[in-house]
Amino acid sequence: MNRIYAKPSNTSGGEGVASAPTSNARIALTAAADTGGRFELSDHGYGKSCVKLLHVYRDGEHHAIREYEVSTELKLTSESPYVIGDNKDVVATDSQKNTVYLLAKKHGVKTPEEFGAVVVNHFLYMYKQVGEAKCRVVEYPWERLQAGAPHNHAFIFSPTATRWCEVSQVRHDAVVVKSGLSGLRVLKTTQSAFVDFVQDEYTTLADAAERIFSTVVEAEWTYDNMRTPDFDNAWLTVKDAILDKFAGPPDTGVYSPSVQHTLYQAEKTVLEKVSEITWIKMTMPNKHYLNIDMSKFPTNVTKGDPRHHIYQPVDKPAGLIYAQLRRRPKSHL
Repeated sequence: MNRIYAKPSNTSGGEGVASAPTSNARIALTAAADTGGRFELSDHGYGKSCVKLLHVYRDGEHHAIREYEVSTELKLTSESPYVIGDNKDVVATDSQKNTVYLLAKKHGVKTPEEFGAVVVNHFLYMYKQVGEAKCRVVEYPWERLQAGAPHNHAFIFSPTATRWCEVSQVRHDAVVVKSGLSGLRVLKTTQSAFVDFVQDEYTTLADAAERIFSTVVEAEWTYDNMRTPDFDNAWLTVKDAILDKFAGPPDTGVYSPSVQHTLYQAEKTVLEKVSEITWIKMTMPNKHYLNIDMSKFPTNVTKGDPRHHIYQPVDKPAGLIYAQLRRRPKSHL
């Protein structure tokens, strides 16, 4: 895995292998040249999306698995494929797919972040015409089956939340890693309120001193380096921080005066616990469960056990709350 930290070469050829002779230099026509300076190709790239990969590590009778969906993207230094249809520099997307499988076989699969770094590093070392490489990895949430004890080779799909990462590298620059969590849906039936907000001629919403709080959390964050983070532990720390600040202790819970406050508390906990995370952004849309007004009905049809409470789920429209918390630059004074 140490090879992923090496600075990419500016020559073609394999990793650690002298570059092969290149063909005669060609003038790569640009969009600006083609249009007499009227237009420019401001962005471009291509790749292979959704390459499905299951990695099984067999250590005697004990097996471990990780299932990924990998997408690659390359940005060439030349505009020739677009402007004049010259494909000499194009690494076919089918070749990119094959590369994903071959790198997984050669190096194994540890974490999404580290595998993504192996992929982008490979493309920059192998192909001098690639100026930037990107890799997105989505992990399928498998957990080891618990059958009285952890099972040696059986697993259960447990989609509590989806883990993903995006790894990118521009030639001669450091690897950039963004990790994320999506689809973490949570709900609590008490210890939530929303009061004392702006009341004016546009307002119909009443104060709610007691309400159901439900959301689907999306989170993303970046690291300051590739060497020191424990990526698996960092992802679990983010998930646990969200659940802890949302739910609180199992017997008493924790009070939430607003979605904004809960979101901020979770982000602050993450930065306090994982020193390598530079910033974290969370999004928490409201998933509303509205009280049904039973006063419109006669008591003979509404009378029943007072412990029964009925709500109407409403998914649209919904409030959308987000924030990004980052570390402030250290003063050099």
